[in-house]
Amino acid sequence: MPVYPGTEPVTVEPSATLATDGYRTTRLDLDSHAGTHVDAPAHLVDGPALGEFPVGRFRFDAAKADLRPLDAREAVGVDALRDALADDPGEVDLVAVVTGWDDHWGDERYFDHPYLTADAAAWLADRGCDLGVDTVNPDPTPTDRACADEPDGYPVHERLFEADRLIVENLRGLDRLPERFALHALPLRVDGADASPVRAVAYIGDDDHTGDGDR
Repeated sequence: MPVYPGTEPVTVEPSATLATDGYRTTRLDLDSHAGTHVDAPAHLVDGPALGEFPVGRFRFDAAKADLRPLDAREAVGVDALRDALADDPGEVDLVAVVTGWDDHWGDERYFDHPYLTADAAAWLADRGCDLGVDTVNPDPTPTDRACADEPDGYPVHERLFEADRLIVENLRGLDRLPERFALHALPLRVDGADASPVRAVAYIGDDDHTGDGDR
């Protein structure tokens, strides 16, 4: 599984087997930011951890912002987001940004993804929106191919976290979804969690709460 540069790789190994122990158990060793996961403000600022949000906070009324096609390491500003949402999605909790970079999952190109500007993040925060991305990071990820004019640090994370917003990263298949959908991304309940892997599920149709609709 690709992980953010410098992060320990994920391992999934049997710790007991039927043949040897008479039962099966599995050891999972992974960072809280591995795979599809949700970031809490506590990740980078003096803000709430995941456990301080009610569980309903992780059920989002989402709108899709399809920004394709984009170039590697292209900056996405406010105008691009505003244009992508020009049909007025109404009240939404989360904007799911479609870059198409999930197609590069598993190869080095995945880390040279497009990224949002700090102004775009502030625009989302001002509207009370959380963010979902089909990339490993809404900020630029450092690689040998980084451009000299890219911002340092994590300005998108910081703008959103200062407003107590959440970020869901490493989503996939957003291109197959309609303009509006419900996204469920429930984290593990871990005290003080800065992030947690999630199983992200999109519901479409008339019933987006029970799981009876299409996925």
